[in-house]
Amino acid sequence: MRTWFITGGTPGGFGMAFADAALDAGDRVALTVRRPEELDGWAREHGDRVLVVPLDVTDPEQVRVAVKATEERFGGIDVLVNNAGRAWAGTVEGMDESELRAMFELNFFAVLSVLRAALPGMRARRGGWIVNVSSVAGLRGVTGFGHYSATKFAVEAITGVLRDEVAPWGINVMAVEPAAFRTRAYSGFADEPLREPVSEYRALLQGVREAMIAQDGMQPGDPRRGARAVLAAMAQDPPPHRLVLGGDGFDAVKAELEAALAELHENETLSRGADFPH
Repeated sequence: MRTWFITGGTPGGFGMAFADAALDAGDRVALTVRRPEELDGWAREHGDRVLVVPLDVTDPEQVRVAVKATEERFGGIDVLVNNAGRAWAGTVEGMDESELRAMFELNFFAVLSVLRAALPGMRARRGGWIVNVSSVAGLRGVTGFGHYSATKFAVEAITGVLRDEVAPWGINVMAVEPAAFRTRAYSGFADEPLREPVSEYRALLQGVREAMIAQDGMQPGDPRRGARAVLAAMAQDPPPHRLVLGGDGFDAVKAELEAALAELHENETLSRGADFPH
């Protein structure tokens, strides 16, 4: 029986889907959430197999306390899922700097805080899993979400390096890249005013906003199926380094990588010509 530590347990989201999939597999779950009262009913249903942990992942001290409480309750953490995150829309030039920095605090620096708090225990036990929830936007930047895409590109980079660094202790690391999934992630766009200070970009950003509002509740991805796909990938030998979730996401990433490879080959002479002559 494994113990999971999952951040971002908002009802209806990926965190809850991961938790339910882990419980269905017979495991135990510590699920973090900023408003723990939202999970009272769910926690009562599962009894002592779950621990709901109040946590703002952007507070490193709260992170350390939450990880320690889980280790004391269940004896250790076997699977860490860094799921907490959020997307703000905004152009690269126009987005408010405080908002873009807040997005990096939540989507990137908080990921570092959580994994650095959990890793000592995993190394001591010589094993474990770290699953960092990235996004298709971490492999293919999305117009109108440039800063969000940048946070996820950063998660991709740190995940790849971490995989090599912790492999000697039997710790596996995987990035998961969901496309559009039917969670509550899009639900706030209708209530948020358009905040684009550069007038030339307002029409572009308004189109992005309207598309997100129209897709809310219609996203093709099923979070429960996505979570089960991650568990299936973890059981593979060897497991994948990354897993794209969703058919649309798979197609988008495939096209992006094929185009990048084609461009690389087209410019091979220029690339190699930058070396000193042999």
